[in-house]
Amino acid sequence: MSAGVVNPCCKKCPNEQNVQNVETPTTPSPEPDPVSQPPVPNNLRPVPGATAPCYLPQPEDAIPANEDTSMGPIGPWATGRVDWSPMAGLTGTRPVVDKYSIARYSEGEWRRHNKEILDMSAREQHRMNLIDWNGRQCLIQTTADVDKKQEDNTKKLRQREQEVHRWKCEIESEIEAMSEEITQTEEQRRRLKQASKVLQLPESIAGECLERRSGRLDTEIVRDEVEVELIRELALTAEIRETFTRTLKDIEAQLVEDKTAKQRLEYDWSDKTVAHEIEALNILLNNSSNTMLFKPGSVIFPDDQSTPEYWTHFTEETLTEAKATRQRSETLRATLDAILINAARDLRSQADKVELALSRRVACVEEMTQKLEYELKKVLKDLADVEILVIDLRNAIRRMDIPMKKAQTRLDNRLGRPRVENCRDVPHFGLIEEVKFIKENIAALQAQLKQAEESQANLITARNDLEREIMLKRKTLEIDKGRSQLIRSHYPSATALSGY
Repeated sequence: MSAGVVNPCCKKCPNEQNVQNVETPTTPSPEPDPVSQPPVPNNLRPVPGATAPCYLPQPEDAIPANEDTSMGPIGPWATGRVDWSPMAGLTGTRPVVDKYSIARYSEGEWRRHNKEILDMSAREQHRMNLIDWNGRQCLIQTTADVDKKQEDNTKKLRQREQEVHRWKCEIESEIEAMSEEITQTEEQRRRLKQASKVLQLPESIAGECLERRSGRLDTEIVRDEVEVELIRELALTAEIRETFTRTLKDIEAQLVEDKTAKQRLEYDWSDKTVAHEIEALNILLNNSSNTMLFKPGSVIFPDDQSTPEYWTHFTEETLTEAKATRQRSETLRATLDAILINAARDLRSQADKVELALSRRVACVEEMTQKLEYELKKVLKDLADVEILVIDLRNAIRRMDIPMKKAQTRLDNRLGRPRVENCRDVPHFGLIEEVKFIKENIAALQAQLKQAEESQANLITARNDLEREIMLKRKTLEIDKGRSQLIRSHYPSATALSGY
């Protein structure tokens, strides 16, 4: 209220227009802020030259009243007067009681009391105006400050939300890269296991070739080039298997490290997702939201609350470790790829050497077998010829018996000549020479027969040796060509040896 309080009784007062002439209370009021000092109300401003209303103190109130000693209806002598003290009869100290009424205050006191009431009312109204002014200014200032503070904090929350979103996006990108890296590493591990399984085939092929070749007979058990290359192939496969086993352990350990880094990234991403959702919810809150409640315990600082520096350091450290882990995984994958490619190349190169040596060996044995078969045919032909010669020589020797019998019979008949007739004449010497010649021829034929028989025996031995050697060579060919080359035709390709 900015207007003064007006008593209805003053409408009859001639000084009604001077109601606003109310003195400023002397009681000190709270000093308002000079910046927010409101204007003084009109009812507290004195009007110059105005006469005080009848209900306010009058000038004559300050003049002492003359004591009326005349006897009237009221006074100290009035019937019913109660004398309580030496000050009895003085109005304002004790009531004056007579037979008509009881009175305690004088008119001056009443007017002074009215002035005090009006002053009090004006003072309270002025104070209320000051409070209203200050309150509204405080309300406006407080509302503006709160709105500004809310806007500032909303900007800070939006900046924080953008920062959390940025880190969350980086972590998402790293999680995708790590997932892809884990997938590729898993594929490399599967490829390595597949290569290890395929490696069993070259091992079994080389082992079976060596085992089969150990079944060669007699003089064919030689440490030839094929044997040396097969042993090298077995040693190479053993070395490659050891490398595969060691690399597989490294791959599995790296996979565990990759999955651990990915899990840590996912935990951090999950925390940042929750934080981002909370920050987004806080940004969307306004003064008209219906989900707001008083949270008295929210203004505390938890003991486990981190600092922005540690938060940034933790996120950067997580990303750095994940990138380093992924880099190590990529390096290991590249190493594994090189190992598989080199292993496949070495195995195929050694397999080509073995097959080349085996082909040369088979060709050599085949050539030797053909040569032996050709020689066997010649020996068989010679053996047939020798057998015929032996038969002819035996028949010739048997045919020499008739001339021998004839010559000896002639000599024996000539020895039957009588006396002088039994002389050593030319025919007799001729018959003796004939017998001698026949014997020499028989001896020559027997010598030739013996040589022919010896040659026949030697040819039979040679035939047996040739047949045995041919059998050995054919057994070797069966092992090298019929079995070794056959199973080596199933040797895995370089693609299969690489794990694909």
